[in-house]
Amino acid sequence: MSHRIQRLPLNDTQSVLAGLTEAGQQFQSVHLKDLFALDAERFARFHVRFDEVVYDFSKHRLDQKILSRLIDFAHAQDLAGWIRRLFSEEAINYTEQRSVMHWALRLPQNDASHPALAQQVHEQLQRMFALVEKIHAGQYRGATGEVIQDVVNIGVGGSDLGPLMASHALADFRQTTVKPLNMHFVSTMDGSQLSELLHRLRPETTLFIISSKSFSTIDTLSNAQTVRLWLEKALGQYTQVLRHHFVGVSTKPEKMTAWGIAPENQFLLWDWVGGRYSLWSCIGLPIALTIGVEGFRQFLAGAHSIDRHFQTAPFAQNIPVLMGLIGAWNNNFLDIQTHAMLPYDGRLKYFSAYLQQLEMESNGKSIQRDGQAVSLDTCPIVWGEVGPNAQHAFYQLLHQGTHAVSCDFIAPVKRYNANQFTYAENAGALVEQHHLALSNCLAQSRLLAFGNQALGADVVESLPAYKQYEGNQPSSTILLNELNPYSLGMLIAMYEHKVFVQSVLWNINPFDQWGVEKGKEIANQLLPILNGEGGEMDGLDASTRGLIEVLLG
Repeated sequence: MSHRIQRLPLNDTQSVLAGLTEAGQQFQSVHLKDLFALDAERFARFHVRFDEVVYDFSKHRLDQKILSRLIDFAHAQDLAGWIRRLFSEEAINYTEQRSVMHWALRLPQNDASHPALAQQVHEQLQRMFALVEKIHAGQYRGATGEVIQDVVNIGVGGSDLGPLMASHALADFRQTTVKPLNMHFVSTMDGSQLSELLHRLRPETTLFIISSKSFSTIDTLSNAQTVRLWLEKALGQYTQVLRHHFVGVSTKPEKMTAWGIAPENQFLLWDWVGGRYSLWSCIGLPIALTIGVEGFRQFLAGAHSIDRHFQTAPFAQNIPVLMGLIGAWNNNFLDIQTHAMLPYDGRLKYFSAYLQQLEMESNGKSIQRDGQAVSLDTCPIVWGEVGPNAQHAFYQLLHQGTHAVSCDFIAPVKRYNANQFTYAENAGALVEQHHLALSNCLAQSRLLAFGNQALGADVVESLPAYKQYEGNQPSSTILLNELNPYSLGMLIAMYEHKVFVQSVLWNINPFDQWGVEKGKEIANQLLPILNGEGGEMDGLDASTRGLIEVLLG
């Protein structure tokens, strides 16, 4: 079957793009303050409330006519058809001949639409849940019989960023265990994280999770080998070190077995799960160990809620579709090539890094599905930081610099409640701090949008030029009722589907990453030279040859 986008007649597609291009040129000189002045009901028209999420896109430089044209663009690219194909078993990742079914990882156990898939997924989840409950109960023990108290996740890319981000974000929902359980994450191939970590751990009470889809990623296996030697040096007199201190998650059970991981500690993935979409699977074991079995079920349920919304909501009320369309409008027609993620909640510390991989590894492509070069710019540069930190770092550039930047502000409506704390007055003080964060979130998006107008006309008249603000920087605001397992599942799935929407608009495959693979291949060619095992330097460029000579002394 062809994997080219099923388009409307060419003249219709060209007409839509021509209209958007013309509108983009017109809106270069349109200011957000004027759009709000023209429409007192602008927020009501340009926000969507669904389940536990409010998505406000009123501070973008668009009107109803442009939104309609963007929806026409989605229809011209057959977005509805591609959504149906995503939620099927078709191999839409055509360069790797794979289906793309991360959505299946959050299917309900008794799902009637895909019963075989649901059964496969829940078989592995139930095995993972059994291990989680055993560890929480203090019944899983190391080789010397001591209770596990530290768990180290060894992975890289999606096997690290997703579990790290979600475990940190949901730390408030940490489950009570027989003994305190500490989660650690190791990803760097140079061993620096391990070097800093191992001297603080006891081999007798430490469990290692080796997460690698292929179980051949050199970064992960190098770290795994280091901790294996560390354990054997300390516990070498025991014959069950590997059995008791290692868990593996991979698509390759034979490789896990060859490495020494016991079959009962092996959890399986499928080829149709991309690494950056894998935290919903047993790659999410660190998340489940943090928030417990019921918490992880809620996490999956939140994502499934967005899956259903994405499939059924009209495009004008469909949050992932709107996120994708508005991002393309900024990128392709307003020439805004960089996008900042600004969560106003310290628990979302790692969310920007997670989205960098999700968006830029997925849509950082320049070749269309038909083999031709893209006709529109693809993924913008995604970056960001927790909002209060960012205010003292790069907001100066956002407010008074020369770059056009779009932003996403993310915040929970509710944060603290009295039953979380021993003393009620502590809760009150922390609620006030949450309100301080919310006031800054709203203030920053307001100043970015309206510039001098946010200061008041009387104030602006007396200010020198270097204290004035142009504004007109577009932003979305996403409010969660509270940050919990369910709402975080929703939030992540929203961005996953936003990425897919934009891939359809740009006619690219978002599910491969050949640029990443080629870099690894070249590294493997250079490694023998650095290890003194031979290898040819004749074909290398002068810079690389010179640097190798310096490194080898």
